[in-house]
Amino acid sequence: MGEAERGESAPRQRIVFFCANGHETATVFAVEAAIPEAWDCPRCGLPTSTDVNNPPPPPKIEPYKTHLAYVKERRSEQEAAQILEEALERLRARRANGEIIF
Repeated sequence: MGEAERGESAPRQRIVFFCANGHETATVFAVEAAIPEAWDCPRCGLPTSTDVNNPPPPPKIEPYKTHLAYVKERRSEQEAAQILEEALERLRARRANGEIIF
């Protein structure tokens, strides 16, 4: 199946993208197509750009947060102490009523 059966090919342009690790990725786009600002490097997965002297930096990877870390973001130390004291008071009251035996 050649060009006669499919029609003429669209004019193309070759765009080279560069990542922070120095990899070059050449991709072909139609001349009329919008060229993306960023592309993923197929070798290392980092973002790339067309600027060889200023490739985008690697994305900052946030460490895994525990449930306690999220709670500490929402509550101050004073609020945490107050909530703990209220929970202990309820527990002591249940023990005094004989609801909890240890």
